[in-house]
Amino acid sequence: MQKRTLGRSTVQISPILMGTWQAGKRMWVGIEDADSIKTIRAGYEAGITTIDTAEVYGNGHSEQIVAETLSDVREHVEYATKVFSNHLKYQQVIEACERSLKNLKTDYIDLYQIHWPAGSFNSEIVPIEETMSVLNHLKQQGKIRAIGVSNFSRQQIVEASQYGTIDSLQPPYSLFWRNVETDAMPYCIENNISILAYSPLAQGLLTGKFGPGHKFDPEDNRAKNRLFQRENFERAQQALDQLRPIAENHNCSLAQLALAWLIVQPQTNAIAGARYPEQAKDNAKAAEIKLSVAEIAQIDNIGRIVTDHFNNTGIMWDW
Repeated sequence: MQKRTLGRSTVQISPILMGTWQAGKRMWVGIEDADSIKTIRAGYEAGITTIDTAEVYGNGHSEQIVAETLSDVREHVEYATKVFSNHLKYQQVIEACERSLKNLKTDYIDLYQIHWPAGSFNSEIVPIEETMSVLNHLKQQGKIRAIGVSNFSRQQIVEASQYGTIDSLQPPYSLFWRNVETDAMPYCIENNISILAYSPLAQGLLTGKFGPGHKFDPEDNRAKNRLFQRENFERAQQALDQLRPIAENHNCSLAQLALAWLIVQPQTNAIAGARYPEQAKDNAKAAEIKLSVAEIAQIDNIGRIVTDHFNNTGIMWDW
């Protein structure tokens, strides 16, 4: 898989990244550590070298699983993790980073990201200048190689950029959730900030495996995902029906088609989660699909069946 440069940093990333929220187990159902380890390893062996995790995923459990899986190939992979919105004061960031380094069994983190802006989920409002100051300090120490933000608006990225170099934005972005295109993406393109799209398959909706009437376990975070509710879900089924012939022409799955479309968008890379090894291998193959200009435009229009009738702003879940 041809690597790409992360923002203005020296970090090289794979255009398909491995998402590991599910490896933390919390807010997911039926996840086994053994499966997570096999899946992350299968993704790595298929060319996915960049792994995205966070301190909040299972309170460090996801980071520990990543380390258990990849410590023997540490020099060949890139670790991206995140500090949560309740740990954004100077000393809290230092302590959170040390915990993540310990969990990941490494002495440096390739990309360290602010998971949510200060104030999210009723957390304390900490000036971005304070948080950026400590992130710059960690970078100077060599404990982190690049600084990123997640779930930030254009305005919030502009403010953070006053205090240091932001190399990436991690927003929710998929064919069915496209608010970033009109908000932060133009600024990211202008300032060479990489976009790391999370939920690039709309939490599995773009795989086509969730048909009409599907019900999630109440403990599954997708039970509260706005895309799976009522008219949004029905429109998504219509769009999937129109995407299927394009996928068949490329001899690929709907998921692979959605990922292939996403990684040809400006500055954009896709963080794809997987529960089983075959899913990780399939995600990696999406990087090989070559879409024509006409197909990219066609897929774009099909996605708007969902997004043109849906307010895809704010948080994806009704929490």
